[in-house]
Amino acid sequence: MQQQEVNMKKLRGLLGITVFIGSTTVFAQTGDMPGGPRVAQVNLTPGVTEIAADIYWLHWMMLIICTIIFVGVFGVMFYSIWAHRKSKGHKASVFHEHLGVEVAWTVIPFIIVIAMALPATKTVVAMKDTSSADLTIKATGYQWKWGYEYLDGPAKGVNFLSNLSTPVDQIMGNVEKSNTYLMEVDQEMVVPVGKKVRLVLTASDVIHSWYVPELGVKQDAIPGFLRDTWFRADRTGTFRGQCAELCGQNHAFMPIVVRVVSEEDFASWSKERKKLASK
Repeated sequence: MQQQEVNMKKLRGLLGITVFIGSTTVFAQTGDMPGGPRVAQVNLTPGVTEIAADIYWLHWMMLIICTIIFVGVFGVMFYSIWAHRKSKGHKASVFHEHLGVEVAWTVIPFIIVIAMALPATKTVVAMKDTSSADLTIKATGYQWKWGYEYLDGPAKGVNFLSNLSTPVDQIMGNVEKSNTYLMEVDQEMVVPVGKKVRLVLTASDVIHSWYVPELGVKQDAIPGFLRDTWFRADRTGTFRGQCAELCGQNHAFMPIVVRVVSEEDFASWSKERKKLASK
């Protein structure tokens, strides 16, 4: 029996080492996704737009406030239970009302809620202000791809479908997965840097949701309705997102890729797309 117990301990130890080595190997072989999530990321992204930065700040501000409240309330509660326990000879006070306490637990939460609501409301209002846009793009959700149509600007009239371009061999596990696995498309949405882009969303079949964390945008696309949102990227780069509304069998295969370029490159891209469309 003792020998069996020793063998079992050795086996558990070997299994633990194997799991540890395997997990560290996975992290070592997986890199951050360019324009997408980072390895072991647990927080929101600061993003590349003013709205994304505001959301990031609001998240931290509210998390800190909630943490202080949690520690304060439960700290006082557990201290009171421990320090004034019956075994130490303390007797509970008997009273039916306490004006000071009632005023405090009404006024203080009210002030906290107002302090949280004011900046949050300001951000929500800014998110919905799609006026004075420099460029308007219509995005239509399909099962399971996105269609884009440029309604004004240098690329007016350009339209195309954006499909998942991850090779089937990667999906089937026959080859090593890339760092942009399931987050790459055959045709990217291209927009100019520093310009306010209004995005008009709808869907042709079921509800979809256009979500790109780095841009601070998440807006539902609903059949029969037009919903709009906007973003203004502060720097060039490629930013990735996904449909964020369960939309059927291939919901996980509906990525979004936005490439932010300089005004000159956007003008060149627009001319090239129009030439291709005229052929």
